[in-house]
Parts: sequence; C-alpha cells; structure tokens
Amino acid sequence: MKASLFRTLAIVRKEFLHIVHDPRSLFLVFLMPIVQLIMFGYALNLEIQRVDMAVFDFARSVQSREFVQAFSGSRFFHPFYVNQPVGTVENLFKERKARVAVVIPADFDRQLRRKTRIPVQFLMDASDANAATLIRNYCQQIILNYNLSHGVKIPLPFEFRRTVFFNPNFRSSYFFVPGLIAMILIMISTLLTSVAIAREKETGTLEQMLVSPVRAGEIILGKVFPYLFLAFLDAVAVLAVGLFLFRVPFVGSLFLLTLLSVLYIVLALSLGLLISTVASSQQVAMMIAQVATVLPTIMMAGMIFPIASMPQWLQVITYALPARFYLLIVRGIILKGSTFADLVVPSAVLLGMTIFLLLVSIRKFQTNLEA
Repeated sequence: MKASLFRTLAIVRKEFLHIVHDPRSLFLVFLMPIVQLIMFGYALNLEIQRVDMAVFDFARSVQSREFVQAFSGSRFFHPFYVNQPVGTVENLFKERKARVAVVIPADFDRQLRRKTRIPVQFLMDASDANAATLIRNYCQQIILNYNLSHGVKIPLPFEFRRTVFFNPNFRSSYFFVPGLIAMILIMISTLLTSVAIAREKETGTLEQMLVSPVRAGEIILGKVFPYLFLAFLDAVAVLAVGLFLFRVPFVGSLFLLTLLSVLYIVLALSLGLLISTVASSQQVAMMIAQVATVLPTIMMAGMIFPIASMPQWLQVITYALPARFYLLIVRGIILKGSTFADLVVPSAVLLGMTIFLLLVSIRKFQTNLEA
C-alpha cells in the first residue's frame, strides 16, 4: 500500500513538472478560461440599448417633438428624424439604419387636445424576433408613461404591482456568467485529461511507463489528480472574475458550491479519460472534447436557450448532459441562495453520472493499457 502511494505520488509530481514547464498547458489551464469568460460575458447580452428609431413626424409641432423626446430621454432609443415618405422605411430596415420607425399623424395636436385615441404607428424590423419583442415592450412602457404624464388614465379592474426576485435589474450577466462557469469547467477539465493522456500515447512515453513497476490504476490516479487540482483553481479564478468584473451577486453557500463543483470537475475529468481511450493524437482529443462539451452545453443544456422551448425529443436528450444539472446548482447557489435540500435531485444525478463515467473510463483505459 505504501509503495503504491509512493508510485502514484511520483506520477503526480512528474505531471506537475510537465505542466509547469509547458507554456501551452499553462495557457490552456489559466489564461484561456479567463479570456473566454470575459469575451462571452460581454458578448452574450440580451439587453437592448440604443435602438435607432426613425421618426416620420407629419405634425411638426411642439407636442409631437415632446412625444419624440420621451423616447430620446430613454437609454434604449436613439430617435432621428426622416424627411421622406413613409415608404422609405423598408430601405432603412434593409440598410440597418433603423430597427423601429414611428409615424406621427398630421392631426396629432388636435387629437391630443381632445384626448381621443391617436393613431401613432410603430413599424418594427422583426428579422430578429426576440429583439423586436423587447423593443415593442420598451415602446409600450414609454407610451404608458407618456399617457399618464398627460392625464390619460387607463381604467383597470385591478391594481398591478410587479415584484422581481433574484435579478431586479434584469441584468443578462447574472444569468449568463454562472452558465459560462459551467461551460468552461467541463470544457477545460475534459480537455486537460484527454490531451494529457493522448500526448503520452502519441509520444510513446505511456508504453515506457507500462514496463516500469507502475500499475494501470496508479497511472490513472497520478495523471488525474494534478488536473483535478488545476481545474479547481480554474473554477476559483473564473468565479472570482465573474463576481468582481461582472458584479454578479453571490448569496449562497461557498462551501456547498465548492463541494458540488469538485463533483462536476471529477465528472468532466472522467469524460476526458474516456475520450483519451479513443483519441489517437492530441488534435483528435481536443476536437472530440470540444464537440462533446462546448456545443451541447451552449445549445442544449439551458445555458442560453430555455429547455422548455425545445422539442420534446430534444428535451429527453438534455437529461444526458451534465451541464444541465450543474447549471441548476450554480445558478441556484449564486443567485438564489439555494441549500443542499433544494438541490438534492441535480446533485444526485451528477453523482450518479460521475460514478458511471469514472468506472467506465477507468475500465476502458485499463483494457487499452493491457491490450
């Protein structure tokens, strides 16, 4: 037992020395996750700002300019006047000079004084359906405020008051940054293990280790443990950048997030070990790891697109994705302060996946070594 421990620690030390003296590995481990988090964190933003609004003002009065000013005072819109027929709005949309147009009728002042319904027309470019929906909602809110400021009250049978939990300012970063943590952790952890073992196979050093008095299990543990430690450091760095750079609030238990993140990392390392058994080179291992982790996490795990909006058969497939369950954990702990009692189901699923992948990957890896 003692001799086995010494042999395992020797492999751990060898792997650490290789990583320290390999700039590419250091870049892969530390710099790339931070760069990815910053790039995706700023790029993935559902907040609509500075929407170009073409204004066709046929009233040309103080009241019509005041109406347009209501949109100018908002951070969402950038109105500009167009002295052309309304039919030119299609060209404005095609040339991306405007995303919405407002047409103010010539009798705007008279109808405003009479407090009748004013047929102000809004035309929108709906080539991006989600953006068009948000723009429509912004327009409706500004028009409602404008009506109230001019004494136009809408009678309602009840009073509506909105209370928003967990993200009152509707910041996209609060939603995307925890999702990016899930994507980066599984991608880096899987990539590290698969590339490290594929490198040994490609250079022929794995066969040299096999002729030494080192057992297959000791090789596996010795190679996986350094990357478990490095992936954990990655998780700490990515979480710190998300909290301090993007100002994502952390209201849950740091210990619980650490514990479940280590479980998620072990699962990802096991997946990388499994990939290494079929990859003949580092390039192949990297390609398989990227395809098996990044695309499913982004497209199908609920990181960006809601799973409930997917077809039923695709929703069934998402149950095989570890990121789906870790997203529930990381978002629940960071944003909602969820406890372990709230996360029993996703935690149990991740534990089951980890045990299954670990046993299968170790068995297959040992079989390949013995062969």
